[in-house]
Amino acid sequence: MYAVGDYIVHPGQGVCQVKDVTESPNALYQLLPIGQRHPVHISFPVASEDRLRPVLTRDEAEKIIDDYPRMQLDDFAARSISLEEEHFRNEIRTGTCRDSVRIVKTFRARIEGLSQRNKKPPVAYERILKQAEERSRLEMSVALGCAPEDVAALFERRSEDVAAQN
Repeated sequence: MYAVGDYIVHPGQGVCQVKDVTESPNALYQLLPIGQRHPVHISFPVASEDRLRPVLTRDEAEKIIDDYPRMQLDDFAARSISLEEEHFRNEIRTGTCRDSVRIVKTFRARIEGLSQRNKKPPVAYERILKQAEERSRLEMSVALGCAPEDVAALFERRSEDVAAQN
């Protein structure tokens, strides 16, 4: 059971802070989403807490940043863009922060590859990239105790360091 003040990841809302735990007939977590313009308190049943997961630790976040340049792209492909979007949105919702970071890297590469061939990337690619970036940056910013923009800078710096070594 999570305690008041803990940060957790809700499948739909992303990173939330536990604001209260009510012990009424049906125990509920009162969650406040982090990083949203107009956050709304969410009531979430304690009985379904297996759908929640704790925010990754600082060590796990640093390991993801270190592994980023060597991280493999996701090669999932479907018959249509909408099926691909559904697959990746589900993976963002139910997967780990590492999964979201891998999706960010995958869609940056896909968009860049299409742009180099003078093709316009599908709008769905931009949506998936944006959702994965927001989810991963927020979670990592909570784990590292910094702003989401600082997380993006850490990834860029790490990629530049690896490029300079090669």
